[in-house]
This record gives sequence, structure tokens and C-alpha cells, in this order.
Amino acid sequence: MPEEATTEFWQDLKPIRNSVKPDALPEVYLENVATDDDRYYVPFTETVGSRPLWINIKDNSWSDVLRATRAGLVNRHYHPHEVFAYTISGKWGYLERPWTASAGDFVYEAPGEGHTLVAYDGPEPMKALFIVKGPLIWLDEDGNTTGYFDVHDYVEMCRRHYDEVGIGAGYVDSLLR
Repeated sequence: MPEEATTEFWQDLKPIRNSVKPDALPEVYLENVATDDDRYYVPFTETVGSRPLWINIKDNSWSDVLRATRAGLVNRHYHPHEVFAYTISGKWGYLERPWTASAGDFVYEAPGEGHTLVAYDGPEPMKALFIVKGPLIWLDEDGNTTGYFDVHDYVEMCRRHYDEVGIGAGYVDSLLR
């Protein structure tokens, strides 16, 4: 149950009994997901880290907080599926697009989009919540495929990092849905 209601109109409502089906997995609840604790950010590139929030192996999708504490770059890549982003702090954008996202901005990426994600220097780190569906297809500067990164690569990368920083590889298992 959430914290006790005091003056809210719904304060006398009772929770639903048996609200979770026997075979359902529990929700993922994480506090302070945009933390500045470096251990939670798996190095994605030299200047950008990813904090996984949930990972769905079956659908090849994940949600994370992407963070760059200084100017950052995520390899040029293409999305065969949609991506959603909400900017928490700092500034970022795609070299191929006319906008720069800052705190409070939302971005929907339609399937079939290739771009180069860059993060700007600023007084606050760039932090953005992403929901990524499907793999990232790595591209060269001419848009030719050079490799891919999918949910299996992401899980392996996260397990390795969490083991190295003392959180433990098992932490990743708590995010799998």
C-alpha cells in the first residue's frame, strides 16, 4: 500500500483483493532512477552510460536512463522499431535533426530512423529516459551497417558491469520481465 492518505477524497477506498494473477511477474519499482551514483551507469561508450530500468528479453526491448556527464556520443545507429525519450536534465540531440532536447522535452522516434546521438556539455549532466524497442543497428558515416546491439548484448554488458562494481550480476535479473 502507498503511504497513508490524509485528506484525499479516496482515503477510504480499499485496495483490490487478489490484484496480481498467480503467474504474473511483479512490477519493477526503483527509487531515484536518475541517481548520480556512477556504479549504476553501465558504460555504453567512453562518454555515455546507461542505467537499465527494465529489460524485456521476449520483445527485445528495454528502458534506461542514458547519462552523459560531459559531451557525449552514442555511435551512429538505425532503429528498425520505435523509440521513446523523455529528457530529465541537460541537452542532447541528433546530428541529423534540427532540434536540441532539454529538460522536459519528449521525443518519439519512428521506425526506420538513423542518427548520431550527441550530448552537450553543460552545468547538469544529460539524463534522458529511453524506451528502446528492438535492436540498434550500428552505422558508418555513409549509413552502411557495421554491426548491431540487441537486448542480449545489453544484458551481458550490464551483468559484466554490475559484477565489476560490486552490485552483482544478479541485479540485472531483478529487471527482467
